[in-house]
Formats: sequence, C-alpha cells, structure tokens
Amino acid sequence: MEKKFILAMFSILSGLSLYAQTLEKMNWFNEPDNWQIDGSTLTMDVTPNSDYWRISHYGFTVDDAPFYYAEYGGEFEAKVKISGDYKVRFDQAGMMIRLDHENYIKTGIEFVDGKYDLSTVVTHKASDWSVIALDHPVDYIWIKAVRRLDAIEIFYSFDDKEYHMMRNAWIEANHPVKIGMFAACPDGKGFKASFSDFKVTHLPDKVRSEWLKNNAANDK
Repeated sequence: MEKKFILAMFSILSGLSLYAQTLEKMNWFNEPDNWQIDGSTLTMDVTPNSDYWRISHYGFTVDDAPFYYAEYGGEFEAKVKISGDYKVRFDQAGMMIRLDHENYIKTGIEFVDGKYDLSTVVTHKASDWSVIALDHPVDYIWIKAVRRLDAIEIFYSFDDKEYHMMRNAWIEANHPVKIGMFAACPDGKGFKASFSDFKVTHLPDKVRSEWLKNNAANDK
C-alpha cells in the first residue's frame, strides 16, 4: 500500500513538473476578449484596431495588441507554429521578443495588399519594418528566434525542417526579455489567430562557456 502511495505521489509530482512548462503558466499583455488553450495550441480572437508601432513613417505610437508571453533571461532558442484567418490590410500574427515599450521585435506573417509577407519590425525608440514577399498564400509558418550575446537571429520555415534567416537584429545583452505570441489587427475588425508548439530552449551562455573552456579546472 505504501509503495503504491509513493508511486502515485511521484506520478502527480511528475505531472506538475510537466504542467509547469505548459501554456497555462504564461501571462497576457493586452488580453483579448476571447481566447482558449487546447493542449499545446493557443487560439485567440485578435483585438480590432490594435498594433505595435512607434513613431517612424506613420507618425503615431501604439502598444495595444494581444501578447501572450513568459519571461526569460540569458540566451535561448524559441520556436512557434503560426496560422491565421487573415482578412484585411496589416492583419498579422507571430512571435514577439520584448524588453519594454520602446524596445521590442515582432516577426511573423503580415497580410498586405492581398498578399502574404514575412514581416519583421524592430523597435528601439522608433520602429523599422522589413518584409519578404511570398508568391502564394500559406496555411501556416514556423518562426524561430535565437538569442546570442546582443543579437537575435530570426528564421522562418514552411515545414519545421529547413529554416532560412530573415533578420539579424540587435537587442540589449544580459537583460531579461518577455517572449511569446502576438497578433495585431490595425485596420480591421479582428480575425482568428492560432499558435502551436511554442517552446523556448535554454542555450548555455556563450561568453561563460568560453571562459570555462579556457580556464578548465584540474579536477581529478
């Protein structure tokens, strides 16, 4: 009986350990009216007339779109699968990496003039915008971001096997960041966006690893 109890408690604790890594443990910034989590998938009704942008070109600053995130320090690789029922100009969904309201990166799919673009906005005080135009619609896309030192490398894939770099952007090193899934609808009445298999993997600190390698202990 005691053995069964111990095994049962071990099973419960193991389950809690796994649960600690699930989407339910993340946080909302600008929580949308409707959203749900089903296993490893987050679905949301994107808030109408919402976006992230600062100053440049358009002359306005907005910071009011849904963003579901966890906070991480150090270096990491993050990945997520993204799909959306894009409807009108500038509908967008993807991954965001955010220090604060003046420093963030958002990257994913953006629907512009009836076409799908791979889009990245990098903001440090003011925003810039780079795109890779796709020649056909896609049902989903994977975005991967790798943080090393003071850089974020951003990749995309159509099959989660072959990845292509789409941007290398500066971000302050040794500063915790919020990372997760965002969607925005600047010009419309909202749409449905879906995110699955979001995962952040810790990478050993590059500078520390080199120091340890060069100063190896003589343990016996």
